[in-house]
Amino acid sequence: MTDRKTDPFVQAALNYHRYPRPGKLEVRATKPLANGRDLARAYSPGVAEACIEIRDDAATVSDYTARGNLVAVVTNGSAVLGLGNIGALASKPVMEGKAVLFKKFANVDCFDIEVNESDPAKLAEIVASLEPTFGAINLEDIKAPDCFIVEELCRKKMNIPVFHDDQHGTAIVVGAAATNALRVAGKKMEDIRIVSTGGGAAGIACLNMLLSLGARRENIWLCDIHGLVHEGRTEDMTPQKAAFAQASDLRTLDEVIGGADLFLGLSGPNVLKPGMVAKMARRPIIFALANPNPEIMPEAARAVAPDAIIATGRSDYPNQVNNVLCFPFIFRGALDVGATEINEDMKVACVEGIAALARASSSAEAAAAYQGENLVFGADYLIPKPFDPRLLAIVASSVAKAAIASGVATKPLADIDEYKQRLDQSVFRSAMLMRRVFEAARNSERRIAFAEGEDERVLHAAHAMIEETVDKPILIGRPEVVETRLERLGLPIRPGADFEIVNPENDPRYRDYWETYHGLMARRGVTPDLAKAIIRTNTTAIGAVMVHRGEADSLICGTFGQYLWHLKYVSEVLGTAHLHPIGALSLMILERGPLFIADTQVHPEPTAEQIAETTIAAARHVRRFGLEPVIALCSHSQFGNLDTESGRRMRAALEILDGTPRDFAYEGEMHSDAALDPDLRERIFPGSRIQGAANTLIFANTDASSGVRNILKSAAGGLEVGPILMGMGNRAHIVTPSITARGLLNISALAGTPVAHYG
Repeated sequence: MTDRKTDPFVQAALNYHRYPRPGKLEVRATKPLANGRDLARAYSPGVAEACIEIRDDAATVSDYTARGNLVAVVTNGSAVLGLGNIGALASKPVMEGKAVLFKKFANVDCFDIEVNESDPAKLAEIVASLEPTFGAINLEDIKAPDCFIVEELCRKKMNIPVFHDDQHGTAIVVGAAATNALRVAGKKMEDIRIVSTGGGAAGIACLNMLLSLGARRENIWLCDIHGLVHEGRTEDMTPQKAAFAQASDLRTLDEVIGGADLFLGLSGPNVLKPGMVAKMARRPIIFALANPNPEIMPEAARAVAPDAIIATGRSDYPNQVNNVLCFPFIFRGALDVGATEINEDMKVACVEGIAALARASSSAEAAAAYQGENLVFGADYLIPKPFDPRLLAIVASSVAKAAIASGVATKPLADIDEYKQRLDQSVFRSAMLMRRVFEAARNSERRIAFAEGEDERVLHAAHAMIEETVDKPILIGRPEVVETRLERLGLPIRPGADFEIVNPENDPRYRDYWETYHGLMARRGVTPDLAKAIIRTNTTAIGAVMVHRGEADSLICGTFGQYLWHLKYVSEVLGTAHLHPIGALSLMILERGPLFIADTQVHPEPTAEQIAETTIAAARHVRRFGLEPVIALCSHSQFGNLDTESGRRMRAALEILDGTPRDFAYEGEMHSDAALDPDLRERIFPGSRIQGAANTLIFANTDASSGVRNILKSAAGGLEVGPILMGMGNRAHIVTPSITARGLLNISALAGTPVAHYG
């Protein structure tokens, strides 16, 4: 056995909890507290006003405090993970971890509360007394049957949701997995024979959930350490077990397993033997959920039943039954409608939401988080992955809708679709800013050519385009490669039916394309043979020719390769006297709000005229996102204090801009901090022509602009939309190799908006 003190994983886990500061949680203020005025509002005397409002109308507590988004994770440490009764104090790391998951997956604030109380009635009394502080209670790691007692007493006394996750969270995820496993196996819930081991809290809750989903009580056979739970048995019985007692002379798991369609194990390691699996029905469903060692290892089960559909509680096998698929999202939905409880309708809605998501094609974000795994619905993908960002909106909105329909919502939502959209925006930070762009894109149908059509990010983006817009993707790539990757990714779109494909190796338009390219480039040193070679191998050139010929409305390229390499072909084929690359504009979405950066790619050392042109173009594009441009020309020089080359160019650009009346605010030249801090700017240069913080920064060279862009991405957690290629009339956009599938979808929506929308 490995010595814990020398085990590298043990040390890594301990270091994770200990450094750079102990624990996994901290409390942060959400309001400023920088001066006496803030203090007077945050505490005495201003705080009294909020207290009076709540005293007069208790429902306003969620308006003036964090209670409406605050959950307590409560335990006495009597049944912790696989550690057993380790006590309240030793359970604290687990409860902190649970709080972190609440915040990470659903932005629910959480306090962990560990209570030294083994008497379930007294523990329930303590929990109930916490109601003024919290919007909901998550009971955790309390042994059976005490957990049943605590939850029942709390539910009776409290007017907020009380949810024992070990019971109901497990049951919901098992319900979703079972729903989909039966689809794969071609069986129905009401027909199957179910054998379960383990009569604890989770096991009983899972069986009750299967009943809610249509299973028949007479078809459920429950076994525990003493054998079958049968009528007349007195040993180690509880009312919860007795509800599943069978009138039978059978006594052992081996005797009752014959013909079982579903084995549900929440007991201990190696309980289910290979010989027992051999007795099960065809296409058996085996949920061996004991952790860390399941009731049977998947390879042992498949040795006797190769067609078995298997789930475990382990992350190193497919179909991990993990409560994190459920609890953050069911609480999110319950809190947002002010639910007084989490009832059976809400649990079933959660089951249905999770199950439906697994049947949908996988998201690009989940695929990126689980590289190498086959996230295609089937025997090895019954439930979504925890890091699938769609879980929040789909599950929470399903729960909220069920709470409203069942009458337990005190703050019913007027529009569930709008709520779902809001949740999506909280996960995809670009969604709010991109909303206007997507709405515009839905009003016109445009053909978008992707130069790197074989790239998996492009395939995900094309699928999302088809679902979310009316634009038509055109993928440039080898058909056999595209189809193979679509199949592997589980994406339902197919060439011909959903999108057009251009095969660079064998397309009937090849002659037309190289002749077109040669006609454009013949006087720029391109021979017919070179034109043929380029159009056979250069997908960016192919896409540009398609746009030039009117066979596509816009080109997106750049998922690999250097930006200026792609720009060369875009400029050569699509550039005209009126259309030419002006600059690349990157929208950086930061915690403080959006910030536009230009020019990040096109002109390494722009002239004053090019800087002015970039500024004018940036103002147009900023308005596309529903924002008024406030533009700062940034330089090492500040309002003429340095006679540097960049300062001179910025001052000259300012003169050009001042030469014609402009409908946007701009100022310069200045440092970036002065652009973003109006108080600092006022001290340095009183009476500046821009008000507040700038939302657009124009730099004197790409070294500065790209450096700021990359720092904001890497150090400040900024999310980039773009780069947007300005000046090409929306005929082409060049992205960068770091772009995600979501980023490609965003840029395709921008490309899918007619030029008229640019203003």
